Amino acid sequence: MNELLLKVQELGVVPVVVLNDSKDAAPLAKALCEGGLPCAEVTFRTDAAEESIRIMAQQFPEMLLGAGTVLTTDQVDRAVAAGAKFIVSPGFDPEIVDYCLAKDILVLPGCITPSEVAQAVKRGLEVIKFFPAEQFGGIATIKALAAPYTNVKFMPTGGISAKNLPDYLGFKKIVACGGSWMVKGDMIEAGEFDKIKELTKEAVDLVAEIRK
Repeated sequence: MNELLLKVQELGVVPVVVLNDSKDAAPLAKALCEGGLPCAEVTFRTDAAEESIRIMAQQFPEMLLGAGTVLTTDQVDRAVAAGAKFIVSPGFDPEIVDYCLAKDILVLPGCITPSEVAQAVKRGLEVIKFFPAEQFGGIATIKALAAPYTNVKFMPTGGISAKNLPDYLGFKKIVACGGSWMVKGDMIEAGEFDKIKELTKEAVDLVAEIRK
């Protein structure tokens, strides 16, 4: 498996972050690192995403940073230039996937149907995003997709919480889960970085408990 994917698998949880103001990037990164999760998928849902990735990458070089909700090849270029090491898209966009593969950029496209998984397999992808996970049948659907596609692993995102994390990480074909319960937007905007750090620690402990 790709070295970056091995790091993601080791962590078990990827915080999915929406930042409305890049001033929050550094304190959020600090909270995640001190909480034991030096990783973040910063979504391109806001104008602050690119600058936030740049700040995190410069001030916390140990972090494994990804860009999420990437919808265009231009966003791929901007994200990577800012310091993103992997690209995540909500759906399977052949243009984005092929563009990333041609540039040797790790890409995790969203797949929820056998046809989409088949397109990922054809391109040699090892891990795909399953999104939105809970809304499309959760772990039961992932297990059904994993049965015929034996060489693919999944990173489910969408509706994942501390409560259902054990259901997902208990399945060997899941490398990690994307989640935002420890980095909710209202906590970020309120500057509750100590709370984020504590919730991050709890997530790390939970992963360890599930996998022991």
